[in-house]
Amino acid sequence: MGRKRYVALAGVVGVTLALTACGGSDSSSGGSGSGGGSTAAKGKVGVILPDTKSSARWESADRPQLEKAFKEAGIDAVIQNAEGDASRMQTIADQMLTQGVTVLAIVNLDSDSGKAIEDKAKAQGVKTIDYDRLTLGGSADYYISFDNTKVGELQGTGLATCLGDKDANIVFLNGAPTDNNATLFAAGAHKVLDAKSNYKKVAEQAVPKWDNQQAATIFEGMYTKNKGNIQGVLAANDGLGNAAISILRKNGQAGKVPVTGQDATAQGLQNILDGSQCMTVYKPATAEVGALVELATGLVKGQPAKATGTTRDETGKRDVPSVLLDPVAITKDNVKTPIDDGAVASADVCTGKYAALCKTAGIS
Repeated sequence: MGRKRYVALAGVVGVTLALTACGGSDSSSGGSGSGGGSTAAKGKVGVILPDTKSSARWESADRPQLEKAFKEAGIDAVIQNAEGDASRMQTIADQMLTQGVTVLAIVNLDSDSGKAIEDKAKAQGVKTIDYDRLTLGGSADYYISFDNTKVGELQGTGLATCLGDKDANIVFLNGAPTDNNATLFAAGAHKVLDAKSNYKKVAEQAVPKWDNQQAATIFEGMYTKNKGNIQGVLAANDGLGNAAISILRKNGQAGKVPVTGQDATAQGLQNILDGSQCMTVYKPATAEVGALVELATGLVKGQPAKATGTTRDETGKRDVPSVLLDPVAITKDNVKTPIDDGAVASADVCTGKYAALCKTAGIS
């Protein structure tokens, strides 16, 4: 896709607004804001997360950080999860519109259902934000994400580093075909790996709905068809990577075949520590959350929103105002970074046999 790349500084993490925070519930936060001569925020933000299966990040990182950040900003916000069901997401969106949200942010499950939600919101005068995933052909006013082509480039570079200059058969275990991010991840990875004449792609398949169980089945089919002659696995995220590792482990090849990942989950970091995963890509939720809260707060207050560039939506033939952030490659050398940042709890990583590995890696 002909995308224009722009990178926002991680400084968007610090959302400091002259608003007074008020209390909220588990799924709602914020208040009217008062006192100190500040202007009360008039409006409400709705955020719909996609599921609990494609990545642990949505409930373990994004939700709690969004709740905290909106509360601190004094913004009334409701956050719900569609549980992987597009119809449920539509229902949640309808409920939020009925409840009077003035800004709606979604992580679409597919572009068609996402477009329907955004078009309905727009017709009611509600500002919309594509959070993490661009809705192709949609009508979102803004798009906030990481540079997803760069994510794929980091994965491809990571796999190439782990494989070295030897001849290798590699397979691609891509994300959901309905997720535009997955398309960009794969494009970035191919950009790096296709240029390596010593690597041969012997299989590639997208995993419906990022489902880890299907990923294991798909990878086992790849492994069997190639009679185990696979030397590298480009897996789009940690869940898919772990699915491949489970099959490699069953065949006594875990740790011998480099596998990539994404999201720097506790499981992914454990796999890196024990050598069964080559690398992951860390996308600090605090940065993405900070960008969303800052942008949504401005919209709620009727202030001009600040984008750092645009992303081309070829389906909709438009350039979407965007905030794109920088991802970070994580290997055994810097495996403690997400933990030091507070993105992952050391207690979730350094369990059982991983305690000694954490100590060696300098993780306390």
